[in-house]
Amino acid sequence: MSTPAQLDGASQPSVSLLRLHLPTVPEALASLLRTVVVALFLLTFVLQPYLIPSESMEHTLLVGDFLLVNKQAFAPAGSLTGRLLPYREVARGDIVIFHPPEDLQKIYVKRVVGVPGDRLHMEDGRVTVNGVTLDEPYVTFEPAARDPFGETFPATVYTDPEVDRVWWKQMQSLTRNGELVVPQGKYFVLGDNRNHSKDSRYWGFVSRQQIVARPLVIYFSLSRPSTTDVQPAALQAADDRLGHDRQLTARLSGFARWKRIFQVVH
Repeated sequence: MSTPAQLDGASQPSVSLLRLHLPTVPEALASLLRTVVVALFLLTFVLQPYLIPSESMEHTLLVGDFLLVNKQAFAPAGSLTGRLLPYREVARGDIVIFHPPEDLQKIYVKRVVGVPGDRLHMEDGRVTVNGVTLDEPYVTFEPAARDPFGETFPATVYTDPEVDRVWWKQMQSLTRNGELVVPQGKYFVLGDNRNHSKDSRYWGFVSRQQIVARPLVIYFSLSRPSTTDVQPAALQAADDRLGHDRQLTARLSGFARWKRIFQVVH
């Protein structure tokens, strides 16, 4: 029979095996530095967050959505990220992040509907490319004041003061038999919320160099109102009755759209 002393002696090696190695200060600093370098690389060359401020891409993207975007997906083959990471060309149907030609300091998000060489026409908001009407299940037509220029494109008469004049002249020179021909290196983009989007119809093509990223995922979404939302009826004046705790719970759970978190964008 083993004695208590023998038991204590047998357990001693197990205790020594469980001892944790505490990193030295240089080791801890080196680990922190590696983490910082990886994070900076991802934020500089691959990933970047953006907030959706307007309703032009509803209901694909909502006001208050926070996007994590892939900055290397469309990187040119000769660039640093193009050599290190896989990339592909921009395709019809892609949602892209880009600098609009009207102001290269801004960042927009729209969907590509026309690629180089495409012949494009719109009738009553429906897009036809190369003689075929596009199947666009993501498009919505929320109520808005009638806009003949935005509904039928390309137009032959200048009717909208919001259309860039330089673009208007270029559009006329590129129109053949009622269809707009997309030049090489250019892309035609539209918002999914067609009645509430200022896009290529109004300021022209997006060049390949102006496209900087592709949305990947919605990593958070705040419950923010859109200008196109139907406003609820006016609330009745509050009385002196104490509220139920479920009202507080509803408010806490209602500040974010929890079901949209980690939703893939396509």
